[in-house]
Amino acid sequence: MLTPVMSRHWDDVDSFTLEGYTRHDGYTALPSALAMEPDTLIALVKDAGLRGRGGAGFPTGMKWGFIPQGSEGQAAKPHYLVVNADESEPGTCKDTPLLLANPHVLIEGIAIACYAIRSSFAIIYVRGEILHVVRRLQQAVLDAYAAGHLGKDIGGRAVDGVGGFDLDVVVHAGSGAYICGEETALLDSLEGYRGQPRLRPPFPATHGLYASPTVVNNVESIASVPAIVLGGAEWFAGMGTEKSKGFTLYSLSGHVKNPGQYEAPLGITLRQVLELAGGMREGHQLKFWTPGGSSTPLLTAEHLDVPLDYEGVAEAGSMLGTKALQCFDDTTCVVRAVLRWTEFYAHESCGKCTPCREGTFWMVQILERLEAGTGTEQDIETLLDTCDNIFGRAFCALADGAVSPIVSGVKYFREEFVAHITNRGCPFDPVASTVFSATTSVMGGTA
Repeated sequence: MLTPVMSRHWDDVDSFTLEGYTRHDGYTALPSALAMEPDTLIALVKDAGLRGRGGAGFPTGMKWGFIPQGSEGQAAKPHYLVVNADESEPGTCKDTPLLLANPHVLIEGIAIACYAIRSSFAIIYVRGEILHVVRRLQQAVLDAYAAGHLGKDIGGRAVDGVGGFDLDVVVHAGSGAYICGEETALLDSLEGYRGQPRLRPPFPATHGLYASPTVVNNVESIASVPAIVLGGAEWFAGMGTEKSKGFTLYSLSGHVKNPGQYEAPLGITLRQVLELAGGMREGHQLKFWTPGGSSTPLLTAEHLDVPLDYEGVAEAGSMLGTKALQCFDDTTCVVRAVLRWTEFYAHESCGKCTPCREGTFWMVQILERLEAGTGTEQDIETLLDTCDNIFGRAFCALADGAVSPIVSGVKYFREEFVAHITNRGCPFDPVASTVFSATTSVMGGTA
């Protein structure tokens, strides 16, 4: 279970600085990568089995390989790398601590990825509200330029035998729209348009930023690349499970003794993570949890031993998603929790798709009635029917994510929904479920 790789030196007081990063072999993967041919580098990432850490789990090397190469058509246009740092899934907090503690591992990963896909321009799209992260990233980029890790003729290496490898990196602060975490809405936002998902095909690999070939990767996906270059594909693939390889960051939060980031191989179970975190808070038991943020179907204490990999969680009826392990104990009202999440999705819907725009609004109305004790059992059926009419009928996954906690909540806790009706009110004290974290660390631990 002990695989601190990206988080190994987070406790160093200067881990976020160029000096702190280079002291622990930082920027040694870049020259090794530049000594390879770009296609060889892509093959390395494919062989390692790295899958996207943003939620979908798509093979990273395969995504890089989709970028057309050559001198004609789309291949002749500029190639772009866009790093999605617009972390805003409720309960998800893995990219932000990584960027605070070690922004240079992302920058080195960007340089390697751009060399592989023959790109000379990369953008880090980060949430504008987290200004401390924006500033840290901006300083790290400036330091990387000064050290020669970004800019002109990096490492004196030509790309495909033509010219030197040049790379510019820009930090772009978003404006707080959850929908911009969806890759095509993010691209529209970068182009100056309202952030809304695009109809696909065409896909970003051929028609992305400015209608040019573009790779959009999550922060953790790119930050994992330097370790793969240094350790090798076999080393990385030796961790995790058969189809979900490597290490990853799990965000543990909620009614637990020690919330935080836990770096472990894919396939670890929630029971094991909770043991590392000291378990649930005293006197209470786990009631339900999310394996990948609020947009993934809820699981219960019966699923404590489900492998936390893409296949294991899917088999249990949910999704690994962003690996945001939100744990709720027996003091928590499922109806109230689901209502809060649904309010978020209704607020953050971009409005482009009628099922999502209208459906999330009406789901909030029904859940409010149920939580207040003024609903009926027919409301539960209407709620499920509304979910059925939303799921799979929108441009992006926001609508699907909005219905996931509702459908799973009713599946596992229907009697609790009914209790709100028969008792004419919520049977849970909202104060009892409050999380007091004055003595806990935001960073948590690594395993």
